[in-house]
Amino acid sequence: MVRRHIVETHDTSPLAVRPQSAPRSEGDHKTLLQRAVSSCVYVFERVMPDPFVIVILLTVLVAALSLAFAPKGTPDTILTGWYKGIFGIFTFAFQMVLVLVTGYALASAPLIKAGLRSVSRLAVGPVSAVLLVFGVGAVATFLNWGFGLVVGALLSKQVARQVRVDFAWLVAAAYSSWVLWAFTGMSSSIALSIASPGNPLNIVEQHTHAAVPLTHTVFTGWNLLAGVAAMVLIPVVFILMRPADKDVIAADASLIEAEEKKIEQADDSRAGTFAGVLERSRICALVFVLAGAAYLAMQWIRHGVNLDINTVIFIFLLAGLCLHGSPRRYVGAVTEAAKVTGPMLLQYPFYGGIMGIMGATGLDEVVAHAYIHVASGNTLPFLSYLASGVITLFIPSGGGHWAVQGPFTIPAAMQLGASLPGTSMAIAAGEMAGSLLQPFWAIPVVAIAGLGVQRVLGFTLVIFLTAGSLLGLVYLFVVPVWAGA
Repeated sequence: MVRRHIVETHDTSPLAVRPQSAPRSEGDHKTLLQRAVSSCVYVFERVMPDPFVIVILLTVLVAALSLAFAPKGTPDTILTGWYKGIFGIFTFAFQMVLVLVTGYALASAPLIKAGLRSVSRLAVGPVSAVLLVFGVGAVATFLNWGFGLVVGALLSKQVARQVRVDFAWLVAAAYSSWVLWAFTGMSSSIALSIASPGNPLNIVEQHTHAAVPLTHTVFTGWNLLAGVAAMVLIPVVFILMRPADKDVIAADASLIEAEEKKIEQADDSRAGTFAGVLERSRICALVFVLAGAAYLAMQWIRHGVNLDINTVIFIFLLAGLCLHGSPRRYVGAVTEAAKVTGPMLLQYPFYGGIMGIMGATGLDEVVAHAYIHVASGNTLPFLSYLASGVITLFIPSGGGHWAVQGPFTIPAAMQLGASLPGTSMAIAAGEMAGSLLQPFWAIPVVAIAGLGVQRVLGFTLVIFLTAGSLLGLVYLFVVPVWAGA
């Protein structure tokens, strides 16, 4: 049995370990890509501050840009917009947190966890491990982004128990599969917004009086081509940049197992009491499940099936409660889920503040005019893609992002004769690329996995450069021809 010990590294994960020594013959022969990735990880671990510090710095930057360039960039307007933005995003922020919490609770149900354990046994080495985590994460993400975010992280932990592999590299693959939801998943915020008649964020309908169905966005040929190309390229790049043996920081399987046992242990002090019987009663859980299912059936029969954000949360809640089987087990799962949402709860309001500053001062319109003047019908999707990647660094929320960029991009697309679905999905794809550098959505993943975000983003930077460039080429050359300008 190989002796392990926790070593002093810049990865703050309590699960990160590596052997006392690595074979020199293997560790000394790195490829050029492996050396480049090691350098990226090194820089991220030493330069990148905590994500909350990043949102503070971004707020200061946006305020400074507003003072310098925005038409209403006065201190009074900036502070007022910042304050209103902080509190104006509370409802949406709570919805996003609930998507994650209910997704986590569902993914941690005994049946789902047993399935993940079974699937994890298919990994027999680093290559099969990364392919498995990426593939399963992509499928789960296609169904729902909250579910995919959690499944990828939990499966990474299960695979790490089976195979000795660099844990941050594996989790980065899970996160990279998750970011595909923005333009290839059925829960894509932008695609769902413009497909829902009457949705306040259906900016296309507001200008054309017509919604854009998913068959013209997520399921159209050029978008599927981009998604398939990204799903092929990303795993290949991960295999090529696999850390050399001497650089591997693996997960300690015994620590993961001990952590899971601690979560699964229940307090039996009330066992046998009337309260304890109610808490463990399947009947109590079924009351909510049946009532919720009846409501959904009634609404869908009357008005047709409609999956908005509240419905998705409701379905996840009912499914999680049903699979856990008792109120006590479900409350325990939600409690564990809540532990990883703290950073999100703290940061989301301040990203709302950034949105508030940009909207109140008119900085968003300044940004719009800066690239619309140089765009044409053929180049607008590509320029929208580039702008989206930049905006994601400031507003890492699909709905909030669309609320900022959509109002000035869709009128430009109509004026220039650009494809409305192509331009809209270019924004979604740009959000995906930007998320590979923006740590906001990586926070819950690394929290579930027990890792430091800096090391993970060192790997996703390479995916940003490769997959991001591929998508840029798609929106520069393929979409204008295929979707039409």
